[in-house]
Amino acid sequence: MEWYEVALGLLGLLMFFIALGLPIPFALGAASLPFLWQIQGFSTSLVSSELKLWGVWIDYILLAVPLFVFLGELIGRSNIGPNLYKLMHERVRVHGSAAYGSIGACAGFGAVCGSSMVGSLTIGGVALPEMIKLGYDRRLSSGVLAAGGTLSVLIPPSLILLFYGIVTDQSIGELFIAGVIPGFLLITMFVIVVVIWSRMRPSDIPESEPVPALRFRDFLFTVGPIALIGLVITVSIYAGIATPTEAAGISALLTVLLAFGVGGLKWKGFVAALFATMRTMGYLGLLLSAGVLFGFVLTYYRVPHQFTELFLSFDLSPYLVLAIVLAFYIVLGMFLEPVSMTFITLPTIFPLMHAAGFDLIWFGVVYTITMEIAVLTPPVGLNLYVIQGIGRGQVTIGDVIIGCVPFIGALVLLIALMIFIPDIALWLPAAMR
Repeated sequence: MEWYEVALGLLGLLMFFIALGLPIPFALGAASLPFLWQIQGFSTSLVSSELKLWGVWIDYILLAVPLFVFLGELIGRSNIGPNLYKLMHERVRVHGSAAYGSIGACAGFGAVCGSSMVGSLTIGGVALPEMIKLGYDRRLSSGVLAAGGTLSVLIPPSLILLFYGIVTDQSIGELFIAGVIPGFLLITMFVIVVVIWSRMRPSDIPESEPVPALRFRDFLFTVGPIALIGLVITVSIYAGIATPTEAAGISALLTVLLAFGVGGLKWKGFVAALFATMRTMGYLGLLLSAGVLFGFVLTYYRVPHQFTELFLSFDLSPYLVLAIVLAFYIVLGMFLEPVSMTFITLPTIFPLMHAAGFDLIWFGVVYTITMEIAVLTPPVGLNLYVIQGIGRGQVTIGDVIIGCVPFIGALVLLIALMIFIPDIALWLPAAMR
């Protein structure tokens, strides 16, 4: 079969199975199997499929995924995450502290948890009712929290950067390092968005908020656990002391101790975190396994290589290629969630970006920012529905979408800055080599 017949056939079957309502992992596997049978025959392909699927579940690198998910669940179910928001809102004497505190708390949570949805759920569950009660505009409140959750995707450790590194065979440590400066830049941009919003619509932010005095003990027991977990992850990986998997294991054990010791975690919450992790990994594990089969078929028929050659034959400028790819992901992100997009499209896209002359570490950060836009764009923007669900009828999906628009603008601006100044992502990894 010709490569384009395989590509169109895979895409057509995948869209057909998704339209039937089949979950994406099963749709990926079902689309791959007919072509796998063409390669190996029915009986052989069943055995090789079992081996490839099992290989994903016992992969040492992928063990970091459930450990980081478990870490985030522990923080979300203890008082560590909610207390971080309360500290930054209630104890910091700044007008509009609830909005700035939400951004700061999401950033702090992002430094220990790689999931955007968990970030929005944990901080948003505490912050949204409080902000609405204080008199903050519903659109501003929901937009800050939906967008703030995306900081977990960019600030390391990031599950999307981890998956990107696995698919593209890039250094996960370097990818994490590359996300640090863009992550802090994005925090600054989000703060500027709130400042501009408060100037343009001063009635959306209450004039006064009750602000008790900040005690050192409160600061230590709230910021301390987050800072300690974040330091263990970053220093152990960046200093070469531990692999990302080892760092995830150490930080997960540390989080268990801190969650019980200072986070008020109960045994019931610990068990709930375990079950939540298993449910998440049940989906992610199947998705990873099906993605391996899908990628094997693509690679066997040389679809990524041939697609790259065809695209480059049009003699387009590298930046036009990049613009087309980013536009493709923004549109696709309206219908698919980021993890699925990573395993469906990235095996074909990243060789094209490499051939166009772009650094794959740099593109990994740009790709991750694009995935942040994906979780904020309807109709399938995960963070939108998380925040709407937390609002319990006080916030409509329209409020969340409108509230996210200026923050999406900040994400687009960050991509533009990184195109003009690639060293935003590349300087720190180069300096630490």
